[in-house]
Amino acid sequence: MTDADHGLLSPAWAGTPVAAATGDAALVQAMLDVEAAWVAVLADAGHCGQPDADALDAAADASLYDLPSIAARGRDGGNPLIPLLADLRRELGSQGAPASAAAAVHRGATSQDIVDTALMLLAVRSGAIIRADLARAADALEALAARHADTLCVARSLTQHALPTTFGLRAANWLSGVVLAGRRLDEALDAAPLQWGGAVGTLASLTDAVGPDPAEGAGVADLTAALAARLGLADPGAPWHTNRLPVTGLGAALADVAAAAGKVAADVLVLARPEVGEVAEPVAEGKGGSSAMPQKRNPVLSVLLRSAALAAPNHAAQLFLAAGTAVDERPDGAWHSEWPALRELLRLAGGAAEKLAELASGLTVDPEAMARNAAMGGDLLVSERIVSRFAPLVDGGKAEVQALVKRSLEEGTALRHLLRSAVPADRLSDSELAEALDPSGYLGQARTFIDRAAAGNAAWQDPRKEP
Repeated sequence: MTDADHGLLSPAWAGTPVAAATGDAALVQAMLDVEAAWVAVLADAGHCGQPDADALDAAADASLYDLPSIAARGRDGGNPLIPLLADLRRELGSQGAPASAAAAVHRGATSQDIVDTALMLLAVRSGAIIRADLARAADALEALAARHADTLCVARSLTQHALPTTFGLRAANWLSGVVLAGRRLDEALDAAPLQWGGAVGTLASLTDAVGPDPAEGAGVADLTAALAARLGLADPGAPWHTNRLPVTGLGAALADVAAAAGKVAADVLVLARPEVGEVAEPVAEGKGGSSAMPQKRNPVLSVLLRSAALAAPNHAAQLFLAAGTAVDERPDGAWHSEWPALRELLRLAGGAAEKLAELASGLTVDPEAMARNAAMGGDLLVSERIVSRFAPLVDGGKAEVQALVKRSLEEGTALRHLLRSAVPADRLSDSELAEALDPSGYLGQARTFIDRAAAGNAAWQDPRKEP
């Protein structure tokens, strides 16, 4: 048994690819990758030898290090990089690396440079997984929207039956949220920056070693730009160690992913209630069962999606709180509080994206149940249209039509009978009355909005299709 966090109490992300991509081993690997990349940049610029860079590549393997020991010793310096550096230099020695390799490690950098950059690297790597799952979910939602573009159902506002809509439009609205979250995630990941500032953000040590304006070769700005390019991160042009908005921006985008997925789950949880019965989650062996009630088929995917949506905002708020209370050139605790919050957001967004793709791909839709529920309100389902369409035809105008609607509700009399009695046939034929009360004729721009949502998905997944 180990003390590793396998997510026993976090089923929203446990066992997902993002869980592995954000684990302690992945974080240690990211920190080692940053250190190795920096020595490679220095070697390319002639500030250390190629054998030094080769030695770092060999030693930059997280499996070579005792993670529980690093975590325990990290308490003494307040971050895990300090003990990892000691172990890295020891590993270089044990592998017979030249002494210059150990001297090249971490040259001109500080712990915050490595930790911040490693977290950005971790986010970019995890973000690729999240984006792929979001794209799968979006495609599945687009297919649902197209398949049910004409499937009539009731729209509900404030829990009550409101007007007719289509399930296709509902799915298209889900799709639009997922695509917008995906775009925001893309923007945050594309902007994920290298952090490289040295002890207090001046890069004084590196400048002293390289020279403020070298006559030939790479200067400080060239070195940091090369490091950003090697790691696949944005080059911010200057350290951002006291400006935590890169972290809050990333956190907000991840929270958007959880929120977009949570909206789908919230609707499915309502629509999957037995008394509603309009949708059902995909059936899979071992999923949705109850330990005490064998007849139950729990919508566990939606439950876990909802749990992620409920949890994510608190972690995002922690990032904003830390950013807004950061002091000096390295905050006294605010910086440290970001780490677990950002990692949990990556995990929650990753778990949500994976489960959303599974839910959307296998969601069962029951058009008959939708028609049955829509019919519960009878002609009142198009009461908005009735008021505007019939007010000019009825003595008393709008007030009288509203009174007829109220009478229908109180007496249980079909509204069409009351309207037929109130409007002379020479002013409105039976066929015109039937047409006015047909909910399938009162769907506005539903089809257009479905098409636009599909086009938005195509443009997101293939920017060449942008209008």
